[in-house]
Amino acid sequence: MTASPPPTTLLLARHGQTVWHAENRYAGVSDVALTDEGGRQAERLGRWAARHPVDAVWTSTVSRAMATADPACRALGLVPMREHGLRECDFGVVEGRTLAEFAAEDPERAQAFRADPAANPFPGAEDPRAAAARGTAALRRIAAGGPGGRILVVAHNTLLRLVLCELLGIPLGSYRRVFPRLRNAAVSEIRLSGEGGGGAALLSLNVPCDD
Repeated sequence: MTASPPPTTLLLARHGQTVWHAENRYAGVSDVALTDEGGRQAERLGRWAARHPVDAVWTSTVSRAMATADPACRALGLVPMREHGLRECDFGVVEGRTLAEFAAEDPERAQAFRADPAANPFPGAEDPRAAAARGTAALRRIAAGGPGGRILVVAHNTLLRLVLCELLGIPLGSYRRVFPRLRNAAVSEIRLSGEGGGGAALLSLNVPCDD
């Protein structure tokens, strides 16, 4: 009987702060640059990666995630690998806006989103269930490519929260309550089998990369 490959440890990090996130504006598919503080957060993540075992670095194809991963890649001497399935959700009409601004315009839809964001996404937004599926599939592919390894994955707040719910068996509609936010450039550690594997184990959440 062939033994199953060992699970992979994935070190999930949200990208550094951007101008829109400093103002609590939704930045999904929009290409928003890091702030100076976001750059400093990325550098701290790089120094953290240099002190911990990391075998590979993957990022979404959105520039703020790639910029956040760059210091870690330099510190480790690794070439980053890109995965389009890790991109942030498209937030439709709320791109570049705050939830409060949307609520002032359409209070009923804003309330429905607050009650169950998976069942009631913003108008024109990506279906959160589809986003969770693509993000989960991407992490499974990454895990399958590095069994037993430790891989840094830099992606996005909502996408990662949806994926964590999907992997841990938490209803997607609860993602905002169970995971209020992932801190910028903090690390959450999971253990995951590859494609066709079982569930995931959450080992840590929102661990800051302090110097």
